[in-house]
Amino acid sequence: MSISLGELAVLFGCELRGDPDTLIDHVAPLSAAGPGALSFLANPRLAPQLSSTRASAVVLDRRQLDICPVAALVASNPHALFARIAAVIYPLPAVRPGVHPSAVIDAGAQIDASAEVGANTVIAAGAVIGARCFIGPACVIEAGVNIGVDSRLVARVTLLHGVQVGARALILPGAVIGADGFGFAREADRWLRVPQIGTVRIGDDVEIGANTTIDRGAINDTIIADGVKLDNLIQIAHNAQIGAHTAIAACTGVSGSTRIGARCMIGGGVGFAGHIDICDDVVITGMAMVTHSLREPGVYSSGLPVQPARRWRHMVARLRRFADSDNRGADKGAARTTSPAKPDETQQDHDDE
Repeated sequence: MSISLGELAVLFGCELRGDPDTLIDHVAPLSAAGPGALSFLANPRLAPQLSSTRASAVVLDRRQLDICPVAALVASNPHALFARIAAVIYPLPAVRPGVHPSAVIDAGAQIDASAEVGANTVIAAGAVIGARCFIGPACVIEAGVNIGVDSRLVARVTLLHGVQVGARALILPGAVIGADGFGFAREADRWLRVPQIGTVRIGDDVEIGANTTIDRGAINDTIIADGVKLDNLIQIAHNAQIGAHTAIAACTGVSGSTRIGARCMIGGGVGFAGHIDICDDVVITGMAMVTHSLREPGVYSSGLPVQPARRWRHMVARLRRFADSDNRGADKGAARTTSPAKPDETQQDHDDE
């Protein structure tokens, strides 16, 4: 769709420098933009591209305004304003109320008349689908699931029994929510399955990426709070809790009963041990392994940055030599301090055990 810069300035309450009648019909990066395109500048490292951009307008902050050769929308947070404008130019497909003839809907399900249900979707008894929801093709919604208003399940999403989804959720293809957690009790040389009787409760404005899985709770519920953003291929184990407005990048694994606070940012490939607490406002960089609770806000890392292979082998060899020398020193120290125990001392040690 096309929209004028004047309309955008009024809609989002931002300052406009340039012709308000200029039309915008698409977005593009600074280096590739042409007529009709809107771009943005948020990363100072890209500032050299601004002088040569051919975009019709750029979203930027006041510091770059004097060097901008085209029309500008001025914002304190250019990336956020750009995101809002892009959502206007590229709206989600409109919901077309109705149920596809190939969908299988139990008579006990409640589907709002304004919702759309796609082809080959299965909805079980007791499921409740809210107003203006979009349930895409090949979704499976089991008994007792409740989906809040304006939520979208894009395609092939599976919500197992009892899962609760808030308003305005966006769940991408292949996500599985509410499968049994990895719960087993050891008995002699075998494992006994522990029934997973909790569910998953998802707040409002949550987005869940493709092929991400969120396990149901063992006894208590797994909880995803309001505004959480989960990337693709994330595993959230049973009884985990993710605080409001936390964002987690792809391939992260959160073990059972781990609690992550609000407004955290978790990089890709991070692993969390179970039964630990992460406080609010923590940033964890990619490939970190979190094995203990983090009780102070801040930035944490543990992954080793990539090195040229020769340098990496040299570093590993040094670490190995250091560990070997430390072990030899410990063995020598133990030999110097160990002496034969007297019979009565040996008996006393045994009694204490």
